[in-house]
Amino acid sequence: MKILTRLNIILFLFVLQIVGGIALLYGLFVRFPTIYWFGVVLSILSFLTIIKTNKPSSFKLSWVIIVLGMLPLGGLFYVLYGNKRATSHIKRHIDEHALIAKYLDCAEAPNVDSEINLRMEKLFHYVRDVSAYHVYENTDIEYYKFGEHMFEAMLEEMRNAKKFIFLEYFIIYNSGMWDQMLEILITKASEGVDVRLIIDDFGSMKLFTNRYIRQLRAGGIKVVRFNPMRPILFMFMNHRDHRKILVVDGHIAFNGGMNISDEYINARLRFGVWKDTGIRLKGSAVWSFTLMFIEMWDTFCKQDERIDDYEIYKSIGDNQIKGDGLVLPFGDCPLGDEQIGENVYIDILNQAKDYVYIFTPYLIISERMTYALQMAAKRGVDVRLVTPGIPDKKLIFRLTRSYYRFLLAAGVKIYEYTPGFLHAKSFVSDDKIAVVGTINLDYRSLYLHFECATLIYNGEVISEIKQDALDTISESQKIVRPKTKKSLVGAFVDSILHLISPLL
Repeated sequence: MKILTRLNIILFLFVLQIVGGIALLYGLFVRFPTIYWFGVVLSILSFLTIIKTNKPSSFKLSWVIIVLGMLPLGGLFYVLYGNKRATSHIKRHIDEHALIAKYLDCAEAPNVDSEINLRMEKLFHYVRDVSAYHVYENTDIEYYKFGEHMFEAMLEEMRNAKKFIFLEYFIIYNSGMWDQMLEILITKASEGVDVRLIIDDFGSMKLFTNRYIRQLRAGGIKVVRFNPMRPILFMFMNHRDHRKILVVDGHIAFNGGMNISDEYINARLRFGVWKDTGIRLKGSAVWSFTLMFIEMWDTFCKQDERIDDYEIYKSIGDNQIKGDGLVLPFGDCPLGDEQIGENVYIDILNQAKDYVYIFTPYLIISERMTYALQMAAKRGVDVRLVTPGIPDKKLIFRLTRSYYRFLLAAGVKIYEYTPGFLHAKSFVSDDKIAVVGTINLDYRSLYLHFECATLIYNGEVISEIKQDALDTISESQKIVRPKTKKSLVGAFVDSILHLISPLL
């Protein structure tokens, strides 16, 4: 096992900064009372800033305890790690989105002819107003119940690529899955296909060393690191690119929960059977995923690799494809005031009449989401949550289970996927609406990460998503009482975890 890895060095420097900084500051506080009182004033100002922010009360409470409990260092800690300031790179991402908005089709959302069309139209307009992404017709959708099924389709489409292949992934590990993809990418690059890859620097750090990136570039694959990790204590290091996107020729796009490693396709069993889901879009809606990739690429690439002509990446003739539903791909940026992913989920719960079935690997939710789940169940909606039966992170698994009691008491039905780890992220409701994408029900996905998903309305594929939920539930254990211990120590641990959950 290598000790001197880039990740370990960065973590060591993080710890060194914290320990050294605290020791230095306390020395200055003792010697110079003025600096001590400056720290106190900064903490008070930070406290006032926190309570004024438009964030969940649990998020604010966590920071209030840190800021006031660590006087006089708390304010400095908040400025370094809690203040949502954009770097120049990520600020450029926001500017790029304003630029690509004009390339999105400006047509009005198609009419929807159902008894809930007004609610759906309002939801479509909300997403468009706050993010520019809008709803499409003329898109064929295919749903995949497991990652290995989607992977085979991905390989086939990549082999057929003629113009370009765009990939954007949070995790890419050295694996047989990546080897198969890489072989195709190198071949396609040699044929003149434009191959571009965005990786999250934290999620894929182990494989994507500087040397490895140079090797890929020598093979014709352009590579960009999202938000490169630096050993400095600022909040922007906590913003990661959790999106999973594959676009081929502007005509095909894949989206879902699957990263690139063998466990995602059950070629390696780490936590039992790995349950992941995804979709393939073919047609007009792919344009939104193409632009989503381009704006991230242009934010972090070298100046001479920026994409100036967006239109050459748009597929021609997709408006002739027949789709039976409406499709709205959307991205979620943590730097704005809107939590689009959470708001879409809550709106589905609020408008549900008969049922909402949910897949999520993690359950660390705000009071808004908790209330929406509870109220839907109390209104008589059949709300079912499916979480993993075998955890990938034991502490997060305990925290997930600690939310059960609040939901079970309101009538929410909870199931744990017995065969293994469930990594899928999806909602399906009332045979009319579904969301499949990368957005977990946890604070990181909803508040800190760059995410993406596909909102589907009134398509035949929704029946497949519903049936997959029912089949998965039939393989899962129904939870009839909270799984966490009821001892005094267990209750105390759960309370502490809830308190710090927005920071995990």
